[in-house]
Amino acid sequence: MLSVTARARRAGKRFLLLDNMLLELGFSAVFPLLSIHFVEQLGWPAVIVGVALAIWQFIQSGTSIVGGAIADRFGARPMLVLGMLLRAAGFGLMAYADRGWILMLACALAAIGGMLFSPCRSALVIKLVRPRERGRFFSILMVEDSAFRVLGALLGSWLLLKYDFQRVCFAGMVMFILAAGWNAWKLPNYKLSSVRAPVVAGMARAFKDKPFRRYVMILTGYYTLNVQVMLMLPIAVQAVSGTPAAVGWMYSIDAIMALVLLYPLARWSERHFRLEQRLMFGLAVMAASLMLVGYVDTLLVLFTLVICFYLGSLIAEPARETLGAELADFRARGSYMGFSRMGAAVGGALGYSGGGWLYDIGTRSATPALPWLILGAIGLVTLLALFVQFRKHPTRVACLRSL
Repeated sequence: MLSVTARARRAGKRFLLLDNMLLELGFSAVFPLLSIHFVEQLGWPAVIVGVALAIWQFIQSGTSIVGGAIADRFGARPMLVLGMLLRAAGFGLMAYADRGWILMLACALAAIGGMLFSPCRSALVIKLVRPRERGRFFSILMVEDSAFRVLGALLGSWLLLKYDFQRVCFAGMVMFILAAGWNAWKLPNYKLSSVRAPVVAGMARAFKDKPFRRYVMILTGYYTLNVQVMLMLPIAVQAVSGTPAAVGWMYSIDAIMALVLLYPLARWSERHFRLEQRLMFGLAVMAASLMLVGYVDTLLVLFTLVICFYLGSLIAEPARETLGAELADFRARGSYMGFSRMGAAVGGALGYSGGGWLYDIGTRSATPALPWLILGAIGLVTLLALFVQFRKHPTRVACLRSL
C-alpha cells in the first residue's frame, strides 16, 4: 500500500500534467499566429512584432528570478494564480491591439504573468518528483508540450480561418483562466523553499552560487543555437524549397520526433550516460548540424540536417532541465529556477537579433555559409565551457548536495 507521501507525490504529478496541458493549449493557440495576423493580414512592419516578441522574451526569462524569489517567500499558489490571470489579461488586450504600443503592452503583460508562474512550476516539479524520477518526468512534460503545441496551433488556425484573431486570443485567455481556477481550487499552497527567507535573500543565494551561475550563463550559447528553429532554419528551408509549405513540414517533423522518440530516448540514455554527457553530446550534434547547413542546396539533405538538429535537441533538452533541478539549492528553489531562465533570456535575444544580423551579412557578402559556421563555432565554444564546468563540478556531487 502506498504511503501518504507517495500518494501525495502521485497526485501532484497528475496535477502538473493537467495544468501543463491547459497552459500549452492556451499559449500555442495564440503565439504562433502573432506574426501571421499582424504582418501578413494587417500589413504591419515585421519589426514591430519582432520588438513585441523581444519584450516578451526578455521580461519573462530575464526577470524570472524575481518571480521565483517572491514564490519562495509567499508560496506557489498565489504566484501561479496571479501569473496565469495576468497572462489571460495580456491575451485579452492583444485581441484589441490596433497599434504597435498596445501589442507591446499586451506582450509585456503576458510576459509578467509568465515571469510569475513559470519558475513556480519548475520548482514544484523539484518538490513533488523524486530526484531519480525527474529526468523521466521532464521528458513526459516535453512530450506533452509537443502534442498539445500541435493541438493548440490547430485550434488557433481553425479559429483564425473561421472567425477572426479576437476569437484566437479569447480562446487562449479562457485556457489560462481555467488553469488559474484549477490551481486556486486544487493546489495546496506548497512552500517551495525549506526556509521562509526574504525575497532578496533567495535571489542573493542564487546569484552567489558560482557553479550554478556559471552553468546558467554558459547555456547562453546553447539557447543561441536552440532558437534558430524559429528563425534561421525556417529561412533556409524556404530558400532551398521555394515554398512556405516546407516550413510546416519542418515543424511537423519536430512534433513527430518529440512524440515518438523523446521519452524512450530519455529512458535509455539515463541508464547509460550521466546528465552532463547527454547535454554535451546533444549540443555537439546540434552544432555540427548547423555548421553544415550553409553548404546544402537540396531539400532532402537539408531535412536530414534538420532531423539531426532535432535529435540533438531531444537528447540535450531533458538533461539540461534535469541538471538545473539537480543543481538548485533546496533553500531557495523558486529563486534558482527563476535564475536558470537568465541563459534563455540572453541567449534567446542574441540568437534572434544576432542570427538575423549574421544572415544579412552572409547575404550581402555572398557567403551564405558564414552565419552557419559562426553558429557552429558558438556551439563548440559552449561545449568546451561545459566540459570545463563539469570537470570542476561533477553532477554526482551536485545531486548529493541537492537531496
